[in-house]
Amino acid sequence: MLNLKPEVVAQLERVLSSVEMLLPKAVKAVNWATCPAANWRRHSFSGYLEAVKVTDQTRLDDLLGCEKQKEIMVYNTRQFLKGLPANNALLWGSRGTGKSSMVKALLNEYAAEGLRVIQVEKEDLIYLSEIFSAVEDQPYRFILLCDDLTFEIGELSYKMLKSALDGSVYSAPENVLIYVTSNRRHLLPQYNTDLLGGKYVNGELQESEAMEEKVSLSDRFGLWVAFHVFTQDRYLDAVRQCVEREAKARKVSIPWSKELELDAIQWSHDKTKRCGRTAMQFSKHWVGRYLLNQASA
Repeated sequence: MLNLKPEVVAQLERVLSSVEMLLPKAVKAVNWATCPAANWRRHSFSGYLEAVKVTDQTRLDDLLGCEKQKEIMVYNTRQFLKGLPANNALLWGSRGTGKSSMVKALLNEYAAEGLRVIQVEKEDLIYLSEIFSAVEDQPYRFILLCDDLTFEIGELSYKMLKSALDGSVYSAPENVLIYVTSNRRHLLPQYNTDLLGGKYVNGELQESEAMEEKVSLSDRFGLWVAFHVFTQDRYLDAVRQCVEREAKARKVSIPWSKELELDAIQWSHDKTKRCGRTAMQFSKHWVGRYLLNQASA
């Protein structure tokens, strides 16, 4: 047994404590048989998959105003689950129009058929190869979801995602698809100067190098699925459904009235947006106030 000086022992203890802080904490491996979703958690030089309890019960039938988008995503996801050719997808458009809810609804619909979701933050896309390695031998089909994604040119995570979509050494295994949601069609900010530098070649206008670079990432997604704001009638349909759902959850009946309709329209004007999120927020406001007044009467 070594006889070390007390000061050396103290130094070794400090070193071991520092090393321990750099190591990822000990966590149980995700049991995909019982857990349909996980997050990638970064820690020091790497990270780990952390099981997530799914609490959002959104179903595909709950999504209004996006029937065409729903059809596209359902077919693509079913193809993927059957081991058939399927595409990575970019769901883009105005905020609150159902992009993220679409992916949640797909998970709720097809988890029993082996669909699983891994959510990854933009900063953690640099760990794509490690995430792929963690699930490539699993007997499940994984959607790697990066929600509300935007980039600035030159970011490392931008380059990693581009490589993964391009089928390079970082490409996803056969049991992984990448679904991304964004408010930007090309995932990058666009400026007036991007249009400068275009030129005519054989009578056709070719985009500038700046624009070519900006579309080069989004162009690697096989599917571009656009989500737009609702018409007023579609928005009111969404409000009606949300109010009915909130009322049903509390085992009460709330009648549709002209007052409710006008309040819903005014709410959308105040929020400057007619979309599913606005409808849901209004329904919580209306149902909560209605039940509070009923209790006070």
